[in-house]
Amino acid sequence: MRTRRAALPALLWLLGSQGFAAPDQVGRTEIAKWQDGKRAAVSLTYDDGSINQFRVAVPIMDALGLPATFFIITGNVSGSKYHGAFIGRPTEAIVRESATIPTNRQNLFERASAIGYLGFEGTLSYHSRAGDVYEEGQVEDACRLIDQAYAKVRGGAFERNATPDASENPGGVVTWEDLGALARRGHEIASHTVTHPRLAVLDEPNLVYELEKSRQEILDHLGRKHTFSVECPYGTEDERAVKYALERFPVSRNRMPELFLDEINRSSDRDPAASTKPYVQWQRGALTKTPMTLMKSWVETVAAHDDMWLVLVFHGVDGIGWEPKTGAELEEYFEFIKSRDDRLWVATFQDAAKYLRERAHARVEASRSGDAIRVTLTHDLEDARYDLPLTLETSVPSDWPAAEVRQGARAWRVEPVRHGSVAAVLYPAAPNAEPIVLTRAESSRQVE
Repeated sequence: MRTRRAALPALLWLLGSQGFAAPDQVGRTEIAKWQDGKRAAVSLTYDDGSINQFRVAVPIMDALGLPATFFIITGNVSGSKYHGAFIGRPTEAIVRESATIPTNRQNLFERASAIGYLGFEGTLSYHSRAGDVYEEGQVEDACRLIDQAYAKVRGGAFERNATPDASENPGGVVTWEDLGALARRGHEIASHTVTHPRLAVLDEPNLVYELEKSRQEILDHLGRKHTFSVECPYGTEDERAVKYALERFPVSRNRMPELFLDEINRSSDRDPAASTKPYVQWQRGALTKTPMTLMKSWVETVAAHDDMWLVLVFHGVDGIGWEPKTGAELEEYFEFIKSRDDRLWVATFQDAAKYLRERAHARVEASRSGDAIRVTLTHDLEDARYDLPLTLETSVPSDWPAAEVRQGARAWRVEPVRHGSVAAVLYPAAPNAEPIVLTRAESSRQVE
């Protein structure tokens, strides 16, 4: 097992009037690597918002007490204000211009942005295909695809469609009331843009629209808490698209650039155990044909280390959505994850990301005065949404049967865990709040 140091200091020694007891270092306080002292973290994430994610997968997770993150295409949600739109010049002018000026690096983004909104059936597929080859570095091929589409439009090869940007929602549509109920039960609702386009080939106005209007929709219906995470469609790693996303959301599943974090995406075959960074975010996608044995091996790998965050990505469920898994498979898998509850912290993408950042930016001060140990926990993150409790471990006198831990109006009695002659208590602490005071207690029970 590898144990790595935090990227930034999370511990400061301050001597109180009595000083620390040299043999057992009473009062020594550190921030646990994961919440509740778990060995690793797991995040269950879903893309696109297909209906069986809510009808089939959610009841399984709720029964097991497992929270998840749902990256939602907000334009598909019933009751949304913002839907697919082209922001720019009249599309008729763009079509006329395409007859005399070939698609090139200068006009590709505008034409690729407009192609799905010309009023014809089938043009949107050219946007998706052009985005795919563009992200593979084949810019000229992307230009040729867009040229072909505009030539077909001018030649009348496509049928008219009154709502060319409408997305299909087989099986039913989720509502904002449905998503609000999920949020109240501890699930995270996050952005997957308005219409799920290829962001890499959108021009700036349309790229901004997809990100900002999706964010605004979530803000209006669910509040600021759920404007924290975003997943740019198709798992894009296009630098321009991800940069725009991270300017509007604190974290993106596509990229979360931090010096302390090694990111291994779904397409990578790198061994997470070979990383030398303090934390590893290991993304794995469970597709229709992914064997259960392989899926379980991902869990066992992270549970055997103390630095890994497994981010699981699901799409379709029970025949609805891309690469669906069955409800029976999900039930078996989630029960397997739950059976490792003693080692694994299952957290939303938002909460796991918060914990990492708060810990990296945290400062702990501990002092002892008489029989009391006083601990303060602060971090320098300015966004007020960084309010997740961190787990602290404080050494206490070895003869304490229990410790009363109090922060503000909340208090617990916690039994120490003993490491030879050293005893320590593990407890949650809110950052940038009141000091924590530990005193001797006789038994372990919650006070308030």
